[in-house]
Amino acid sequence: MTSDTRNKRLTIGLIFVGRRRPGFDMQWGRQMEERVRRRLHETPFDVVEPLDKAVDDPSLRLAIAACKESDVDVLVLLQTTMADGRLAPSVAQLWPDPVVLWATPEKQEGDMISSCSLVGLHAWASTLRQMEHGFELVYGDPDAAGTQKRLDEAVRLAATVRRLRSARLGVIGGQAPGFLAMGADAFSVHRGVGVQLQTFSLVEFANTDGSLAFSDDEVAADVAKVKALGLEHKDASDDDLPMASRLYLAMRWYMDNERLDAMCIRCWPEMPNTLGQWPYLGLARLADEGRAVACEGDADGALSAWVGESLGMGRCYLSDWLEHDDQTITLWHGGAAPPSLSPPPGQPGAPRIARHFNVAKPAVLEATIRENMPVTLFRLWRCDGVYHLTAREGETIKPRRHLMGTNALARLANQDPREWFEDLCHAGMPHHVAVFAGHHAALLRRFARMTGMKVV
Repeated sequence: MTSDTRNKRLTIGLIFVGRRRPGFDMQWGRQMEERVRRRLHETPFDVVEPLDKAVDDPSLRLAIAACKESDVDVLVLLQTTMADGRLAPSVAQLWPDPVVLWATPEKQEGDMISSCSLVGLHAWASTLRQMEHGFELVYGDPDAAGTQKRLDEAVRLAATVRRLRSARLGVIGGQAPGFLAMGADAFSVHRGVGVQLQTFSLVEFANTDGSLAFSDDEVAADVAKVKALGLEHKDASDDDLPMASRLYLAMRWYMDNERLDAMCIRCWPEMPNTLGQWPYLGLARLADEGRAVACEGDADGALSAWVGESLGMGRCYLSDWLEHDDQTITLWHGGAAPPSLSPPPGQPGAPRIARHFNVAKPAVLEATIRENMPVTLFRLWRCDGVYHLTAREGETIKPRRHLMGTNALARLANQDPREWFEDLCHAGMPHHVAVFAGHHAALLRRFARMTGMKVV
């Protein structure tokens, strides 16, 4: 999902599968097909349907070829009456990415089996699993809200895994000193999730034509956009905004011109000393625009943000795990949280443009994450040659004290933070956790299953 396709609507390839010899209640099956078509055209996805049903290997090959020609993102395969199970291995060969298998209900009248759709799905699923081919399951009436939610999630899961295999991750400057586990190896990242990793130095970032070399008019136009956000100053001023805009424009330039889906940058210790400012205001703005970015050179942190965005989880706040007790975790960082996760301007805890808590240079966003908000704390990372994933749910509550930078207190549900932290340390989890609004742990576990990640 390169930067020019970030907002592209997902396209479903809808393939109805059957068998040469008709069986079961074919009229019921046709009625269900029509209901599925009608419902899918009411979703936020574009739909491509081949002209003919896939009933044997030749017709299946034609159907998948038509979907590939239309550049679909996900195959959704339905057998409204039980299909030929011998077609499942052909799907695995012809479409290397995960698929969505959807079974529709039986007719709830009479004493005769009407579709055997779920039985057919079961046969296909067991075959694909034995072939180590990813899939997601949907079962239910197309007009049922639960079925629609499950389908939406399944499509986004399959699309996310497919797009990961063509995504580009940019690492500018490497990881922060001492945080070795946040570093990235191009080959282990590619073997783990298929992502292509590209590295750039901080010298390139500062000197390349088109990065910091923006005209005064371009910078002034962006400063005007920052002022329009209505953010108050704490101990910074409008005089600090032009350089903050240059850093923002430079990071955005790299994402657009290098076609990066995710990006991390080594923000300390060099940037405030060599460029005069921290890039945190720019990182917060990029995150609020839905871009997957990370500070301190945290490569898998940027990928965690990308996965959350791709799955429809919303904006990502990449946070330190500052302290914990038996119920809560203090989430804190230097000031790069997306403003949409904090109260609006004028309210207590709203983002304010400030100087860094330690090296007192601009520009960071001092803010408190909103209280009483359901949240998911999530992270993926590499250890022992494989990817791991962890996710827990909870809610934000009022912090016990004010902290400079970004401040939040999260109370976990059904999890002692002390035990979780110990498990994560022994699993080699790096420095940051990705914080998302809403509860998404079950969705993330399904993503881990589809990608073969180890769940912690």
